[in-house]
Amino acid sequence: MCESNPASRPILFLSFRPTRDSDRQKLGDVLNLLSQDPSSQIEIASVDGEMSLRGMSELQLKRIWSQVVHDYGIQLEVDEPKVIYLEAIQRSAEAEGKYIRQTGGSGNYGHCKLRVEPNEPGGGYEFVNEIKVGAVPEEYIEPIQQGVRSAMELGILAGFPMVDVRVTLFDGSYHELVSNEMAFKFAGSIAFKEAARKASPVLLEPVMAVEVKVPEELMGVIMGDIISRRGRIEGMEHEANSQIIKAMVPMAEMLGYENDIRLLTQGRANQSMHFARYEPVPHRGGHDGDGAGVTANKPEGPKAGRGSIAARWNPESR
Repeated sequence: MCESNPASRPILFLSFRPTRDSDRQKLGDVLNLLSQDPSSQIEIASVDGEMSLRGMSELQLKRIWSQVVHDYGIQLEVDEPKVIYLEAIQRSAEAEGKYIRQTGGSGNYGHCKLRVEPNEPGGGYEFVNEIKVGAVPEEYIEPIQQGVRSAMELGILAGFPMVDVRVTLFDGSYHELVSNEMAFKFAGSIAFKEAARKASPVLLEPVMAVEVKVPEELMGVIMGDIISRRGRIEGMEHEANSQIIKAMVPMAEMLGYENDIRLLTQGRANQSMHFARYEPVPHRGGHDGDGAGVTANKPEGPKAGRGSIAARWNPESR
């Protein structure tokens, strides 16, 4: 069983709330309507009264926000857009999970042993059942998977979903009187978390393929700016009196780039970008504080770009 390809996941999210409580129901109805448009390619979530849009580009999120403000007259209080990271593992590891509880006159017992290993990039989640006959009854296999999937969705480094993992159930035990689905769901979650912590977990960040067409005299300025954003220059093409610079740059460094490059070149450059792939977040230096890559690979926080949020996210600039 495999999950969807990480390349199809949204890479940005934007949190917001209506400035007037009276607009809350209307906002929900409007967003549900907009999300039904197949061309919107957005996801909508609501947690504790705060809503968020998830999509593949700032332009896409800005377009939806602009529709809400202009077409439906709902004023919004909007946070800065943030990058959605993912988590993965880099090697194989094993662990067991036991959930044993005594509550009143009844008990709970679940026990499983799991092996985790990296799946190929884009391979998603895969579950392999190698359990010996009689070790764990068939009705508890799916609850173990449920526990694994729940743990993967929450991650173990920074709360981001874990992807591209093969999980093998190879042993376990049960008790005829007190084993139940809930106990095995907890056991699966416990075993997966413990194994993943030992499997060199790493944060993944979305990386964009960027092209900038710029007058030759500004080429050095643009290249220097790209490099300052942790970008890698992949190549250049000459066209008339311009250069087309091709680079790979983390999305976290490109938030607000449309506005930034306009200011940097007085509007004399054209740029485009699209999602290319996920790459591990580079280590910031120093020693890992936890032995599993957690500290070294944890970003300081989802970045929100370098320009002014008012300038970048002004719905008047459609």
